[in-house]
Amino acid sequence: MKFLIIIFFFLKFFVLWSQDTTTASTQQKKFYDLTDENPEAVSSIELDEVVIYPKLKLTNRKDIRQYLILKRKVKRVWPYAILASKRLDSLNKRLEQIESKRKRRKYTRLIQDYIENRFTDELKKLTKTEGQILVKLMHRQTGITTFDLVKDLKSGWRAFWYNTTASLFNISLKETYQPYKVKEDFYIESILVHGFVKGELEKQSPNSAIDFIDLFDHWDAAKEKNSLLKHSKALENKK
Repeated sequence: MKFLIIIFFFLKFFVLWSQDTTTASTQQKKFYDLTDENPEAVSSIELDEVVIYPKLKLTNRKDIRQYLILKRKVKRVWPYAILASKRLDSLNKRLEQIESKRKRRKYTRLIQDYIENRFTDELKKLTKTEGQILVKLMHRQTGITTFDLVKDLKSGWRAFWYNTTASLFNISLKETYQPYKVKEDFYIESILVHGFVKGELEKQSPNSAIDFIDLFDHWDAAKEKNSLLKHSKALENKK
């Protein structure tokens, strides 16, 4: 589908032609035996911070089903959002080092060829809703809408055309990630946070920090407020 190709074209600009070698940073841990000869060998033990995040309480069968479907879709597209975020800074730094416009264009074409061979078939399999979720997650990770990213890398007219075409499939490249305003985005954040804790998803912080506990309280308060309003209206109707 055309809208999937739109996402594909965007991702073309976020993978380096050369391979990156990433070495996971590990901390050396020292262990001491506490003996009479060395009673002060262990003065303290540093533990990793453990945060227990609240879980959503969904009682409606329909809501539970929709949440599980959303969870499956988020897990599917999250790796692509990670890819975009990881490569954005790397790409910009590489291009800054290339002074010749001709060499910059050549470098970009190499990236395009690499991505086309690597990801086209996978991205074509995404559904419309998965494509829209991917657009939101890209905004979460980069702080920039897909529309503006394409506009910066291509041209304003091309970005407008991409957005118009995507709209035919109910996908907006201008979509932003708003977990405090959009309930679906709140659910997405919940899926990500709990996925990180369980090790089901690769952890990566958003471009703008999100306090999930504060976010949860925000929606919990909104839910309670709506419940009180419904109860108040019910009492008024009985009068």
